[in-house]
Amino acid sequence: MLKKYGFSTKNQDKQGKVHVLYNRFLLAANCYFLVDMVWGLFYEHRDIAGLFPFIYSLTVFYFLLMLLTMLTWTCYLVAYIDKSGRRSIILIYGVWIMFAVGVICLILNRFFHFMFAYTDAHEYIGETGRNISFFLQILFYIIISTYMFFIAHKTAGQKKIRYIAVAVTSIVLGVFLTLQIFFAFFPSYAIGLMVGVCLIHTFVEVDEKKEKEIHDHIASAMAEDYEAIFYIDIETNEYLTFSKSQKYMTLNAVATGKDFFKEAQASIEDCIYPDDWEYAKDFYNKETMLKNLEGRRSFSFKYRVMINEEPRFFLFTVMRESNGQYLIFYEKDIDDELKAEKKQKENQKQTITFGQIAESLASIYDVIYYINISDSSYVCYQTNDTYGNLEINSSGDDFYKESITNISQMIHEQDRDKLLEFVNKDNMISTMETHKDNSIIYRMIVTGKAQYTRMTVRKSSDGSHFIIGIENVDEEIEREKQHLKELKTEKELARRDELTGVKNKTAYKELEESIQGYIENHISNLAFAIIVCDTNNLKQINDTKGHAAGDEYLRASSHLLCNIFVHSPVFRVGGDEFVIFLKGNDYEARHELMEKLQSQVRENSKAENGIIVASGISEYNPEKDQTVSEIFERADKEMYKNKKNLKSQA
Repeated sequence: MLKKYGFSTKNQDKQGKVHVLYNRFLLAANCYFLVDMVWGLFYEHRDIAGLFPFIYSLTVFYFLLMLLTMLTWTCYLVAYIDKSGRRSIILIYGVWIMFAVGVICLILNRFFHFMFAYTDAHEYIGETGRNISFFLQILFYIIISTYMFFIAHKTAGQKKIRYIAVAVTSIVLGVFLTLQIFFAFFPSYAIGLMVGVCLIHTFVEVDEKKEKEIHDHIASAMAEDYEAIFYIDIETNEYLTFSKSQKYMTLNAVATGKDFFKEAQASIEDCIYPDDWEYAKDFYNKETMLKNLEGRRSFSFKYRVMINEEPRFFLFTVMRESNGQYLIFYEKDIDDELKAEKKQKENQKQTITFGQIAESLASIYDVIYYINISDSSYVCYQTNDTYGNLEINSSGDDFYKESITNISQMIHEQDRDKLLEFVNKDNMISTMETHKDNSIIYRMIVTGKAQYTRMTVRKSSDGSHFIIGIENVDEEIEREKQHLKELKTEKELARRDELTGVKNKTAYKELEESIQGYIENHISNLAFAIIVCDTNNLKQINDTKGHAAGDEYLRASSHLLCNIFVHSPVFRVGGDEFVIFLKGNDYEARHELMEKLQSQVRENSKAENGIIVASGISEYNPEKDQTVSEIFERADKEMYKNKKNLKSQA
């Protein structure tokens, strides 16, 4: 995407060097074809007077260009694999030495017929040196192909295929050069060069061009949400601007420039709201910008930009590119967001920094699938760093068909149906017609354990492909689970009364069984008491004011009990009946707490306002009590006595 605007990055410089060396190899091969063809034509008419010196010169050039194809091929190969180790150095020095020795032999052949000779009848004779030279070249091609197979073995995906193609090309050149030894007048090596060029063009050049186009589509799709992106060379200050926003184009921004910081400072008074001039000038300084990035991935700031003579708030974020040579500067129009927040009178302003936006768009996905919508073929990319650099991992003919097989093997059985529906081709096409993106969270089985994973799908900018990102969100889900641990588990919900929020009858029965076990096992130091409570007048309230008022009365009753017995569990065991299990500090202060409850109820009764709750308490006596129900029944009787007293006082 950046290269088509004429802006070169370090990686693109490397690619440019590779293409230059490949073109030199093609030039050497074409010159060899021409010399081989012309030599054959003239050799048929070698008896013509004065033609022999030209034929002899063509023979020298024939051998020279053969050596030159080997030299340029090796230089291209070393640059292509981009390896600077000892093996690559040996290859380069080795091929230059062979080329130099070959040139010297061709020069000396004029005096000592070591490489080739001609009879008095001008007939060509291949000498011993020719075969030795061919043998050394064949050996060198074998070494090159072995080295390339070794490199390919340690790589994966499309890159592996390309390395194998380069290795096979070296083998082809060696094989056809071998044939050239036995069939001196047949253009074997020329055929080998043509086959090799076809292999490289098919499996390397075309494949790399297709991969670059895919990367461009992904980058373009991820830039949809920004007004502009600047790519700035830290050393030279040269920059490239990429923008799809019509609003931004009203600022008359150029695609490339010589000095980002100087031009930004010069344009401040033309483009920025006057009240924000000084604020903006502080940021458009390279030293300040680099200082703000120390120890941080990115930093952001905002001010107002004049768009069509109206000020609009923009968010600006700067971050370093992965190799540290460039700054990436992003502009995001957030004016509509800020106005919406103001209109809704939200007290808390939610400013989204570009660091978060960039991470969301680059997504730091573990895997990215690039799917052709028309034929369902796909390429799978593996992300290899934080900035989203991609490497082809695999490819296939039908993403949706393969997904069905993979889901049945890799996805948690409870999530398979919903994921199958999500990746259904027709459903995905229908959904993406009305949505910018769509996501689903599911569980993947990894090494026998469930791992929460998010799949996000969006369309490429040209609408021809789906881009699906997959990321591990296990930690995110675990944080949510921890936050809702007490309230949102099935066990807690099954044991909580929906109306009042206190524990329900099921929870009380479990507690009763647990305490009964302690009693039967004669657990020492078991001290507790049970309070039974009953809300008065509930039926009357339901009949006169309605069940909504009755429900509110029950909730208020539970709040009263919870506020007094703060260290003890409260249970609703019937329509208007509550049980409190006193233990610990509440048990020690049971008499004071009971007096506090009954005193509050008496006051409410006299004032004829508030909650009226009858209550009774009974303590566990280890010498007499054999069951929890005995303690409950005593407390229940005490509750009815208190209920009777309350009615007599009313």
